[in-house]
Amino acid sequence: MEKFEKLTGIAAPLPLINVDTDMIIPKQFLKTIKRSGLGVNLFDEMRYDDDGKEIPDFVLNKPQYRETEILVAGDNFGCGSSREHAPWAIKDFGIRCVIAPSFADIFFNNCFKNGILPIALPQEQIDVLMKDAEKGSNARMIVDLENQTVTTSDGEVFSFEVDQFKKHCLLEGLDDIGLTMEKAAAIDTFEAQAANARPWV
Repeated sequence: MEKFEKLTGIAAPLPLINVDTDMIIPKQFLKTIKRSGLGVNLFDEMRYDDDGKEIPDFVLNKPQYRETEILVAGDNFGCGSSREHAPWAIKDFGIRCVIAPSFADIFFNNCFKNGILPIALPQEQIDVLMKDAEKGSNARMIVDLENQTVTTSDGEVFSFEVDQFKKHCLLEGLDDIGLTMEKAAAIDTFEAQAANARPWV
């Protein structure tokens, strides 16, 4: 998993509340078990019309937001079903940080496991970030995980809280498999000792 330390990028405004996982990645795209290739279908029903053509007014279809790496969204982001394809699609599009007043718990935890930093901030701070994001590609935010800050293009700084274990995993690029592999030597030692103690197993 890619390490997350400091991100300087374009932020896209998505001022919608209760964006559920079916809006993030509709059910017809859940057949794959690959983490790649889902970015093109992120927010599919909002991005494309019935003929598969882009809807120009949708934020991620606008030229200034095609390279978005930060998403500023409304309350209760990621609600609905627990599909892990939702963070897969977000990451595959290129978004590495989602900032909102609140998140659904399962989606929130799935983000960390897939290299995405979800940040919960008070609504008044979200309002400031939303206005900053509306400036387009000329305005870039800075998300600093080590120092737990978000800085607007105008230099206004907001601090955020993050679980220290989850922070460690993102900083080191460790998903569940990576965490297990950190203990590979201890696992090998245990297996060798177990084999010697119980050769009949």
